[in-house]
Amino acid sequence: MKSAPKIGDQAELRFVVDQQHVIDFADDQMPAVLSTPCLIGFLERAGRTALEPLLESGETSVGVHVDVQHLAATPPGQQVVCRARVIHVEGRIITFQVEAFDATERIARGLHKRSIINKDRFAARLRRKSENAPAELPQSGT
Repeated sequence: MKSAPKIGDQAELRFVVDQQHVIDFADDQMPAVLSTPCLIGFLERAGRTALEPLLESGETSVGVHVDVQHLAATPPGQQVVCRARVIHVEGRIITFQVEAFDATERIARGLHKRSIINKDRFAARLRRKSENAPAELPQSGT
């Protein structure tokens, strides 16, 4: 890292809820609303955005923990702002307080942790994992 994140560093990300962001089980009785997995993805990206200026070439950050409450539904067409604020730094693990708002209310809050990694080492580890992966998953209990 060029420099360590500081408590209070933050970033925000804005988006408009589109069809690609809504639940896949909407029907005549269940309206289309922003899906929780999509919302969490945007909250994670806000944390990633906060760290990007601090990273060296060859570094990136990956999410390692998410604990988010999705508090309220947001329909398509509404703008959402996701914020991530650094609240703890322990070596390469950065903890963020995350929250999201639509035009009416807070729709999510929680914690998110990211780890700073070296891209080359990460890619090498995945190659080894792919090369050594068994053809099938082990049976439960083994």
